[in-house]
Amino acid sequence: MAESVKLNLSFDTSKPEATRDGFGKGLVIEGKKNKDIIALDGDLANSTRSEWFGQEFPDRFFNVGIAEQNLVGMAAGLALAGKIPFACSFAGFLVNRGHDIIRISVAYSNANVKLIGTHGGIQIGEDGPSNQSMSDIASLRALPRMVIVNPCDALEAAKAVEAFVKTKGPMYMRLTRNKLPYFHKEDYKFQLGKADIIKEGKDATILATGALVAEAMKAAKELENEGISTRVINIHTIKPLDAEAVLQAARSTKVMITAEDHNVIGGLGGGVAEVIAQQQISIPFRIIGVKDSFAESATPDQLFEKYGLSYPHLVTAVKDLMKRK
Repeated sequence: MAESVKLNLSFDTSKPEATRDGFGKGLVIEGKKNKDIIALDGDLANSTRSEWFGQEFPDRFFNVGIAEQNLVGMAAGLALAGKIPFACSFAGFLVNRGHDIIRISVAYSNANVKLIGTHGGIQIGEDGPSNQSMSDIASLRALPRMVIVNPCDALEAAKAVEAFVKTKGPMYMRLTRNKLPYFHKEDYKFQLGKADIIKEGKDATILATGALVAEAMKAAKELENEGISTRVINIHTIKPLDAEAVLQAARSTKVMITAEDHNVIGGLGGGVAEVIAQQQISIPFRIIGVKDSFAESATPDQLFEKYGLSYPHLVTAVKDLMKRK
């Protein structure tokens, strides 16, 4: 572990910050309040920011090593003993390698384990396909009892940590390595399962999650310049999905798209499609995400452009759907 330095737990909302940083700060803040919180990491503590918790509370931090199944199993045991464990690693490693233990020891056992997956999606860029996690949400969304949160900014990530501590049961938080702009202030009230309307609009709705909220806001600005009033909804909680917010948007705007740094199969878009289909709502609709393929090594901007996640692609999708309305 790196040499301990005094951690600044404040949030400068004027500067972009990665959601993993918000998580790291939030975990230390909550750790000061609750001695039952324990952090475990799969030898990536510097990257996941669990290291900050370890520096502050060394007796409550465990580096399990590159052994994700053991990481999850230890967390489950601690949870069943009354602790509140946060099991941290890269999203692709934690979910893929640890999935069976997550399924049985966490979800099936209804253990109070908080799974933290950083470096989600293709936004991590040059790390390449082996590290880019594009199916973690789909994998965990299918597990009963699992709550899934994907914050859009660092402050929301910190607020989500507080909610995780207060809410019993299996939970997963997906975080970014790359810096994102802030969309919230210190007085923001985070509510699990309740969608967050970032911008109002009457013509189109973009339902976005995580890093794609920033792209959605850029798209909405350009669409406004072209006379299309666009609502942007931050879906920070993918499961349980705020079906009421989805249905209200589908009924009050002419078209709808979802946007996520994830496979188009099984993520936010799939969840929204399930809601509107089961309610038999007919609306021009499109899922924006990685189109069921592996990505490659390149800069985040290059990957977002090539795989259709950058804001011009969102603009094009909304305009195409408006023609069909």
